[in-house]
This record gives sequence, structure tokens and C-alpha cells, in this order.
Amino acid sequence: MLAVFVKEINSFLNSLIAYIVIGVFLTSIGLLMWVFPESSILEYGYADMSTLFNLGPYVFMFLIPAITMRFFSEEKRTGTEELLMTKPLTTLQIILGKYLAGFALVVLSVLPTLIYFYSVYTLGNPVGNLDISGTVGSYVGLVLLGGVFVAIGIFSSALTDNQVVAFVLAVFLCFVLYSGLSSLATIDVWGSASLLLQEMSLVFHYESLSRGLIDVADMVYFISVIALMVFFTQLKLDAKKW
Repeated sequence: MLAVFVKEINSFLNSLIAYIVIGVFLTSIGLLMWVFPESSILEYGYADMSTLFNLGPYVFMFLIPAITMRFFSEEKRTGTEELLMTKPLTTLQIILGKYLAGFALVVLSVLPTLIYFYSVYTLGNPVGNLDISGTVGSYVGLVLLGGVFVAIGIFSSALTDNQVVAFVLAVFLCFVLYSGLSSLATIDVWGSASLLLQEMSLVFHYESLSRGLIDVADMVYFISVIALMVFFTQLKLDAKKW
């Protein structure tokens, strides 16, 4: 698993993917937080990080599938998937190695936003007039959400040898699980099932963490979705052996 992880990390660094993803994420969030008048903290004069945590998931929704679309699609296209499967590794170890590489890139893209946090913290009047618990909860939620998007992207990549198809499918699944289910729940046809739909959506648990209360139920939900996607990926890859 470690060998797969190192191979994927080196692949990111050698192909500049890591630098592009981190740069695009930080630049887009920075423009939204500090430059664009509609969302700039400097315009509405209130020290908070809501721009990052409200718009960050939608930026991730496109950037993370762009990272993960090649994980298994590229192996299928170049014919190296069979070679990979002959290595003395289980299918789960291969998947987890690739997953951890993608997740590490998500964490590396979020860490530099602590500069934004420090800037907002010092801009408060008085200094430090910021909802610290809500900010910490939001950071935990954003990292876990990124972990779910990586798992969805890897599953999508395992379904096809076409990277574009894998990208589009991953974006669609990320959108459906993040806010699609929540939007469906607002349609007045579900009755008591609308609450269940709300609770199945990622945004429900992400917003719960953003309130500053790190509930075990929310953590279990995110980890369960990641485990489910990894399991589906394993089923798909193992199916080729039979």
C-alpha cells in the first residue's frame, strides 16, 4: 500500500498536478474571499470564514475529480491494470494507496488556507473576534468532505477507461450526494421521507460540523460513505478476476 501511495504522490509532483490543483484552489478561494465584491470580507466588514466554507465544497467538486479521474482509468487505458493486479498486494491495498495519495493532496490544499484564517483573525475588532469553534468544525468538515469526494472519484475511475467519463461521473455523484439529495427533499412529495433524504445528504452533516459541534454521528457518516465507495471500487475491480 505504501508503494502505491508513494508512486501516486510522485506522479502528482512530477506531472505538476499537485501544484495546479493547490494553486487553483487557493487562487479561486482567495479571489472570492478578498477581491470579488459580492463575497469579499473587506466589503461586508464582518470577520468570518464563511466564503471559504460555503464555496470550498463546490470548488472541490470539480478539482478532486480532476485528480482522481486518472487513478484507474489511466491504468485501464495503458493496459497496466493487469500488471498492477499481479503485484503482491490485495485489491484493497491498491485502492487505499491511491485513496491516501488523493486525500493527502486535499489536506495539502487546505493547509495554506490557515493564512486566510490568521488574516481574518487579526482583522477582527477586537482582534480574535472570530467563531473559533465553528471555524475548527468547518475545517474538519471540509477535510472529511474532500475525503468523500476522493473516494467517489476513485470509484468513478474504476468504472471506465475514459478519463473524461470518469470526471463527469464523479462530479455528478459528488453533486448528488452533497446537495442534490437535500434539494430533492424540499419537493413536497416525500412526506416523512424528506427528513431521511436530508440526513442522507453530505451538506446536512457538513453544516452540522460547521456549527462548531463535532458530533460523532457526523464523523461516522462521512467515514461510512468513504468506506462504502472503497467497497464498491473493490467489488468492481475484483469482478474482473472472475
